[in-house]
Amino acid sequence: MSTGAIVGIVVGGVVGILLIAIIAWIWATYNKFIRMRNDCDEAFSTMDVYLKKRYDLIPNLVETVKGYAKHENKTLEAVIQARNMAMNSKSAEEQIKNENILSGTLKSLFAVSENYPELKADKHFTEMMNSLRQIEEEITSSRKYYNAVVKEYNIKREVFPSSIIAGWFKFVKKPLYEIEDVEQRKNVKVQF
Repeated sequence: MSTGAIVGIVVGGVVGILLIAIIAWIWATYNKFIRMRNDCDEAFSTMDVYLKKRYDLIPNLVETVKGYAKHENKTLEAVIQARNMAMNSKSAEEQIKNENILSGTLKSLFAVSENYPELKADKHFTEMMNSLRQIEEEITSSRKYYNAVVKEYNIKREVFPSSIIAGWFKFVKKPLYEIEDVEQRKNVKVQF
C-alpha cells in the first residue's frame, strides 16, 4: 500500500470521525433545546393553573365586597375587567401584561376592604382573602420557577455555539415574567 493511500485513509477516517462528532453535537443540542422548551411550557402551564384558581376566586370576592361597599362600583368593575382580560390573553407576553394590570386592580380592591371594618370581620370574606393569599404565594413560586427555566433556555439559545442550532431550528426567545408597572415597583409606605 502506498503512502498516499494510507494518508487518504487516515484523512478520510479523521474527517469521518469529525463529521460524526458534529452530527452528534447537533443532535444533542437540538434535543436539549426541545427539553428546555418543554420545561418552559410546563412551567407556564403550572403558573396558569394557579392563575385559574385566582380567576375563579375573584368574582366571589368582588360580590362579597359589593355587598358592603355599594359605592365602590368603579373599583369592582375594574377588577372584573382586568380579570377577564387576563383570562382571555392570547400569548404569554399578553398574559404577563394583563396579569400585571390585574395585580394592580386587586391592590385597589384590598384598599377598599380596609375602609370597611364590618367587611374585614365577615367570615366568608376572611376565608376568601386567606385563600387568595395562599394562591398568590403559589403564583409567586410558580413565576420564580418559570423565570428560572426561561432564563436557562434563553441563555442556551443566545450563547455560541448553541445559538447556531437555535437559529437553524427557529427556537425563539421566551418572555420573562416581569413587573412592568412602575407603581408596583415602589416601596409600600407603612404608617403607624
